[in-house]
Amino acid sequence: MKVFRTIHEFKRVRSQWRAEGKTVGLVPTMGALHEGHLSLVRQAKGQTDLVAVSIFVNPAQFGPHEDFQKYPRRFQQDLELLAREKVDAVFAPDAAELYPAGFKTYVMSEELGEKLCGLSRPGHFRGVATIVMKLFGIVQPNIAFFGQKDAQQLLLIRQMVKDLNLDLQIVGCPIVREPDGLAMSSRNRYLTPEERQASLVLHRCLEWAKREVDQGKNSTDGVLEGIRKMVSAEPLARLDYAELVDPDDLSPRANISGHETLLALAVYIGKTRLIDNCLIPPL
Repeated sequence: MKVFRTIHEFKRVRSQWRAEGKTVGLVPTMGALHEGHLSLVRQAKGQTDLVAVSIFVNPAQFGPHEDFQKYPRRFQQDLELLAREKVDAVFAPDAAELYPAGFKTYVMSEELGEKLCGLSRPGHFRGVATIVMKLFGIVQPNIAFFGQKDAQQLLLIRQMVKDLNLDLQIVGCPIVREPDGLAMSSRNRYLTPEERQASLVLHRCLEWAKREVDQGKNSTDGVLEGIRKMVSAEPLARLDYAELVDPDDLSPRANISGHETLLALAVYIGKTRLIDNCLIPPL
Protein backbone atom coordinates (compact mmCIF):
# COMPACT_ATOMS: atom_id res chain seq x y z
CA MET A 1 0.00 0.00 0.00
CA LYS A 2 1.42 3.35 -1.06
CA VAL A 3 0.68 6.65 0.68
CA PHE A 4 0.62 9.79 -1.47
CA ARG A 5 0.82 13.28 -0.01
CA THR A 6 0.82 15.40 -3.15
CA ILE A 7 -1.40 15.71 -6.20
CA HIS A 8 1.59 15.39 -8.51
CA GLU A 9 2.67 12.08 -6.97
CA PHE A 10 -0.80 10.63 -7.17
CA LYS A 11 -1.43 11.73 -10.74
CA ARG A 12 1.81 10.10 -11.82
CA VAL A 13 0.75 6.69 -10.50
CA ARG A 14 -2.76 7.23 -11.85
CA SER A 15 -1.30 7.65 -15.33
CA GLN A 16 0.47 4.33 -14.87
CA TRP A 17 -2.78 2.61 -13.85
CA ARG A 18 -4.53 4.03 -16.89
CA ALA A 19 -1.77 2.74 -19.18
CA GLU A 20 -2.24 -0.70 -17.63
CA GLY A 21 -6.01 -0.56 -18.26
CA LYS A 22 -6.89 -0.87 -14.56
CA THR A 23 -10.26 0.18 -13.15
CA VAL A 24 -10.01 2.34 -10.03
CA GLY A 25 -12.39 2.64 -7.09
CA LEU A 26 -12.32 5.65 -4.77
CA VAL A 27 -13.48 5.71 -1.15
CA PRO A 28 -13.38 9.33 0.10
CA THR A 29 -13.04 9.66 3.89
CA MET A 30 -12.08 12.16 6.59
CA GLY A 31 -10.23 9.42 8.46
CA ALA A 32 -10.99 8.12 11.98
CA LEU A 33 -12.01 4.98 10.12
CA HIS A 34 -14.54 2.45 11.41
CA GLU A 35 -16.33 -0.59 10.08
CA GLY A 36 -18.64 1.59 8.00
CA HIS A 37 -15.69 2.94 6.03
CA LEU A 38 -14.18 -0.52 5.70
CA SER A 39 -17.44 -1.84 4.26
CA LEU A 40 -17.03 0.71 1.45
CA VAL A 41 -13.46 -0.46 0.89
CA ARG A 42 -14.60 -4.08 0.61
CA GLN A 43 -17.34 -3.11 -1.83
CA ALA A 44 -14.76 -1.25 -3.90
CA LYS A 45 -12.38 -4.21 -3.91
CA GLY A 46 -15.16 -6.41 -5.24
CA GLN A 47 -15.93 -4.07 -8.14
CA THR A 48 -12.60 -2.58 -9.28
CA ASP A 49 -9.02 -3.63 -9.95
CA LEU A 50 -7.43 -1.05 -7.66
CA VAL A 51 -8.77 0.83 -4.62
CA ALA A 52 -7.71 4.29 -3.50
CA VAL A 53 -8.83 5.76 -0.18
CA SER A 54 -8.55 9.48 0.51
CA ILE A 55 -8.03 10.74 4.06
CA PHE A 56 -8.60 14.47 4.40
CA VAL A 57 -10.42 16.46 7.07
CA ASN A 58 -11.91 19.07 4.78
CA PRO A 59 -11.97 22.55 6.36
CA ALA A 60 -14.33 23.87 3.69
CA GLN A 61 -17.25 21.80 4.97
CA PHE A 62 -17.03 22.93 8.61
CA GLY A 63 -18.74 26.05 9.91
CA PRO A 64 -16.94 28.58 12.15
CA HIS A 65 -18.30 27.07 15.37
CA GLU A 66 -18.17 23.41 14.37
CA ASP A 67 -15.72 20.67 15.31
CA PHE A 68 -12.97 20.98 12.70
CA GLN A 69 -10.18 21.38 15.26
CA LYS A 70 -11.28 18.48 17.45
CA TYR A 71 -12.46 16.14 14.68
CA PRO A 72 -10.77 12.79 15.44
CA ARG A 73 -7.53 12.23 13.58
CA ARG A 74 -6.03 8.72 13.82
CA PHE A 75 -3.80 8.59 10.77
CA GLN A 76 -1.47 5.76 11.76
CA GLN A 77 -4.33 3.58 12.99
CA ASP A 78 -6.20 4.33 9.77
CA LEU A 79 -3.23 3.21 7.70
CA GLU A 80 -3.02 -0.04 9.65
CA LEU A 81 -6.70 -0.76 9.01
CA LEU A 82 -6.36 -0.01 5.30
CA ALA A 83 -3.23 -2.12 4.97
CA ARG A 84 -5.12 -5.08 6.44
CA GLU A 85 -7.81 -4.54 3.80
CA LYS A 86 -5.07 -4.55 1.11
CA VAL A 87 -5.92 -1.09 -0.18
CA ASP A 88 -3.67 -0.12 -3.08
CA ALA A 89 -3.23 3.60 -2.44
CA VAL A 90 -3.98 6.23 0.19
CA PHE A 91 -4.19 9.87 -0.82
CA ALA A 92 -3.63 12.01 2.26
CA PRO A 93 -2.79 15.62 1.34
CA ASP A 94 -2.67 18.55 3.71
CA ALA A 95 -5.03 21.52 3.38
CA ALA A 96 -2.49 23.69 1.55
CA GLU A 97 -2.15 21.04 -1.15
CA LEU A 98 -5.86 21.09 -1.96
CA TYR A 99 -6.61 24.72 -1.10
CA PRO A 100 -3.46 26.64 -2.06
CA ALA A 101 -3.14 30.39 -1.67
CA GLY A 102 -5.44 32.11 -4.12
CA PHE A 103 -7.98 29.27 -4.31
CA LYS A 104 -11.30 30.81 -5.40
CA THR A 105 -13.49 28.21 -7.15
CA TYR A 106 -16.24 26.27 -5.37
CA VAL A 107 -18.97 23.89 -6.51
CA MET A 108 -22.49 24.94 -5.53
CA SER A 109 -25.56 22.73 -5.19
CA GLU A 110 -28.11 25.28 -4.10
CA GLU A 111 -31.36 23.31 -4.19
CA LEU A 112 -30.24 20.01 -2.64
CA GLY A 113 -27.61 21.66 -0.45
CA GLU A 114 -30.01 24.01 1.31
CA LYS A 115 -32.38 21.38 2.72
CA LEU A 116 -32.14 19.14 5.82
CA CYS A 117 -28.53 19.41 7.06
CA GLY A 118 -27.97 22.43 4.83
CA LEU A 119 -30.41 24.49 6.90
CA SER A 120 -28.42 24.15 10.11
CA ARG A 121 -25.00 23.90 8.42
CA PRO A 122 -24.95 26.69 5.82
CA GLY A 123 -22.12 26.26 3.35
CA HIS A 124 -21.51 22.65 4.38
CA PHE A 125 -22.50 21.10 1.08
CA ARG A 126 -20.58 23.69 -0.92
CA GLY A 127 -17.51 22.36 0.88
CA VAL A 128 -18.54 18.74 0.33
CA ALA A 129 -19.25 19.18 -3.39
CA THR A 130 -15.99 21.08 -3.91
CA ILE A 131 -13.73 18.55 -2.22
CA VAL A 132 -15.44 15.59 -3.87
CA MET A 133 -15.11 17.24 -7.28
CA LYS A 134 -11.43 17.89 -6.63
CA LEU A 135 -10.90 14.26 -5.60
CA PHE A 136 -12.66 13.07 -8.73
CA GLY A 137 -10.32 15.21 -10.82
CA ILE A 138 -7.19 13.99 -9.03
CA VAL A 139 -7.99 10.29 -8.55
CA GLN A 140 -10.07 9.93 -11.73
CA PRO A 141 -11.95 6.90 -10.41
CA ASN A 142 -14.14 4.65 -12.50
CA ILE A 143 -16.41 4.13 -9.49
CA ALA A 144 -16.70 6.07 -6.21
CA PHE A 145 -18.27 4.62 -3.07
CA PHE A 146 -20.30 6.52 -0.47
CA GLY A 147 -22.37 5.47 2.54
CA GLN A 148 -26.16 5.72 2.72
CA LYS A 149 -25.88 7.17 6.25
CA ASP A 150 -25.09 10.51 4.61
CA ALA A 151 -28.14 10.22 2.35
CA GLN A 152 -28.26 13.90 1.44
CA GLN A 153 -24.58 13.91 0.55
CA LEU A 154 -25.02 10.79 -1.60
CA LEU A 155 -27.94 12.33 -3.48
CA LEU A 156 -26.09 15.61 -3.99
CA ILE A 157 -23.01 13.84 -5.38
CA ARG A 158 -25.09 11.74 -7.75
CA GLN A 159 -26.77 14.90 -9.01
CA MET A 160 -23.41 16.63 -9.43
CA VAL A 161 -22.05 13.72 -11.48
CA LYS A 162 -25.15 13.81 -13.68
CA ASP A 163 -25.27 17.57 -14.10
CA LEU A 164 -21.56 17.98 -14.84
CA ASN A 165 -21.38 14.95 -17.16
CA LEU A 166 -18.69 13.21 -15.16
CA ASP A 167 -17.63 9.84 -16.50
CA LEU A 168 -17.86 7.73 -13.38
CA GLN A 169 -20.33 5.64 -11.41
CA ILE A 170 -21.50 6.43 -7.88
CA VAL A 171 -22.29 3.45 -5.64
CA GLY A 172 -24.24 3.91 -2.41
CA CYS A 173 -23.53 1.35 0.30
CA PRO A 174 -25.78 0.33 3.22
CA ILE A 175 -25.54 1.89 6.68
CA VAL A 176 -23.38 -0.15 9.05
CA ARG A 177 -24.65 -0.23 12.62
CA GLU A 178 -23.40 -1.21 16.04
CA PRO A 179 -25.12 -4.29 17.53
CA ASP A 180 -27.54 -2.01 19.43
CA GLY A 181 -28.51 -0.13 16.26
CA LEU A 182 -26.45 3.07 16.46
CA ALA A 183 -25.17 4.02 13.02
CA MET A 184 -21.38 3.96 12.94
CA SER A 185 -19.82 7.42 12.79
CA SER A 186 -16.42 8.90 13.53
CA ARG A 187 -18.21 11.40 15.80
CA ASN A 188 -19.48 8.59 18.05
CA ARG A 189 -16.07 8.86 19.71
CA TYR A 190 -17.16 12.15 21.25
CA LEU A 191 -19.94 10.53 23.30
CA THR A 192 -19.65 9.91 27.03
CA PRO A 193 -21.04 6.56 28.26
CA GLU A 194 -24.29 8.30 29.23
CA GLU A 195 -24.53 10.05 25.88
CA ARG A 196 -23.75 6.81 24.07
CA GLN A 197 -26.81 5.25 25.71
CA ALA A 198 -28.93 8.30 24.92
CA SER A 199 -27.85 8.17 21.26
CA LEU A 200 -29.94 5.05 20.75
CA VAL A 201 -32.97 7.33 20.52
CA LEU A 202 -32.17 7.87 16.83
CA HIS A 203 -32.50 4.19 15.97
CA ARG A 204 -35.57 3.83 18.17
CA CYS A 205 -37.23 6.65 16.25
CA LEU A 206 -36.51 5.00 12.90
CA GLU A 207 -37.77 1.61 14.03
CA TRP A 208 -40.89 3.10 15.61
CA ALA A 209 -41.69 5.05 12.45
CA LYS A 210 -41.33 1.96 10.27
CA ARG A 211 -43.68 0.03 12.56
CA GLU A 212 -46.22 2.85 12.45
CA VAL A 213 -46.20 2.84 8.67
CA ASP A 214 -46.37 -0.98 8.55
CA GLN A 215 -49.52 -0.73 10.65
CA GLY A 216 -51.13 1.60 8.12
CA LYS A 217 -50.31 5.00 9.61
CA ASN A 218 -49.59 7.24 6.63
CA SER A 219 -49.88 10.68 8.18
CA THR A 220 -46.60 12.54 7.85
CA ASP A 221 -47.56 14.93 10.65
CA GLY A 222 -48.46 12.07 12.98
CA VAL A 223 -45.18 10.22 12.45
CA LEU A 224 -43.05 13.34 12.84
CA GLU A 225 -44.92 14.41 15.98
CA GLY A 226 -44.26 10.97 17.47
CA ILE A 227 -40.56 11.30 16.73
CA ARG A 228 -40.41 14.77 18.28
CA LYS A 229 -41.98 13.40 21.46
CA MET A 230 -39.54 10.49 21.61
CA VAL A 231 -36.52 12.77 21.25
CA SER A 232 -37.79 15.32 23.75
CA ALA A 233 -38.32 12.51 26.28
CA GLU A 234 -34.57 11.78 26.22
CA PRO A 235 -32.91 14.39 28.53
CA LEU A 236 -29.55 14.36 26.73
CA ALA A 237 -31.06 14.69 23.24
CA ARG A 238 -32.14 17.74 21.24
CA LEU A 239 -33.77 17.46 17.85
CA ASP A 240 -32.23 19.38 14.95
CA TYR A 241 -34.68 18.01 12.39
CA ALA A 242 -36.88 15.05 11.56
CA GLU A 243 -38.26 14.99 8.02
CA LEU A 244 -40.11 12.62 5.72
CA VAL A 245 -39.03 13.46 2.18
CA ASP A 246 -38.88 12.24 -1.39
CA PRO A 247 -35.57 10.33 -1.63
CA ASP A 248 -34.97 11.68 -5.15
CA ASP A 249 -35.16 15.42 -4.44
CA LEU A 250 -35.68 15.82 -0.65
CA SER A 251 -39.02 17.57 -1.08
CA PRO A 252 -41.38 17.05 1.88
CA ARG A 253 -43.92 14.26 1.65
CA ALA A 254 -47.54 15.31 2.28
CA ASN A 255 -48.28 11.67 3.10
CA ILE A 256 -46.45 8.38 2.99
CA SER A 257 -49.01 6.26 1.17
CA GLY A 258 -47.94 5.03 -2.26
CA HIS A 259 -44.40 6.44 -2.19
CA GLU A 260 -40.98 5.30 -1.08
CA THR A 261 -40.04 7.86 1.56
CA LEU A 262 -36.79 8.85 3.24
CA LEU A 263 -37.00 9.46 6.97
CA ALA A 264 -34.01 11.63 7.88
CA LEU A 265 -32.99 12.65 11.41
CA ALA A 266 -30.38 14.92 12.95
CA VAL A 267 -30.17 14.94 16.74
CA TYR A 268 -27.77 16.57 19.16
CA ILE A 269 -26.66 14.20 21.90
CA GLY A 270 -25.03 16.57 24.33
CA LYS A 271 -22.85 18.67 22.01
CA THR A 272 -22.48 15.95 19.38
CA ARG A 273 -24.65 16.12 16.29
CA LEU A 274 -25.58 12.72 14.88
CA ILE A 275 -27.51 11.87 11.72
CA ASP A 276 -29.38 8.75 10.65
CA ASN A 277 -32.01 7.75 8.12
CA CYS A 278 -34.03 4.94 6.67
CA LEU A 279 -36.07 4.31 3.55
CA ILE A 280 -39.72 3.51 4.18
CA PRO A 281 -41.28 1.44 1.37
CA PRO A 282 -44.65 2.47 -0.09
CA LEU A 283 -47.78 1.10 1.57
